[in-house]
Amino acid sequence: MGQFVIDIFVFIVAILLIIIVMLQSSKDDINDAFNGSKSELTKNQKTRGIELFMQRSTAVLAIIFIALVITSWVLHTVY
Repeated sequence: MGQFVIDIFVFIVAILLIIIVMLQSSKDDINDAFNGSKSELTKNQKTRGIELFMQRSTAVLAIIFIALVITSWVLHTVY
C-alpha cells in the first residue's frame, strides 16, 4: 500500500516540477544563440522576486522528486 502512495506523490511532484520549469522565463535571446555571448548589462544581474522563488522552488521540487523516486525504487525492490 505504501508503494502506491509514494508513486502518487512522485507523479504529483513530477507534474509540479514540469509546470514550474515551463513557467520560468528564459534569459537567453536569439542573438545569444548566434554570437555565443551575453550582454554585459544582464550577465551579472541577480534574480529577485518571483524569479528567485521559481528557481528555489525548482531546486526544492527536484530534490524531493529524486528522494521520492529512490524511495519508491527501494520499496518496489524490497516488497
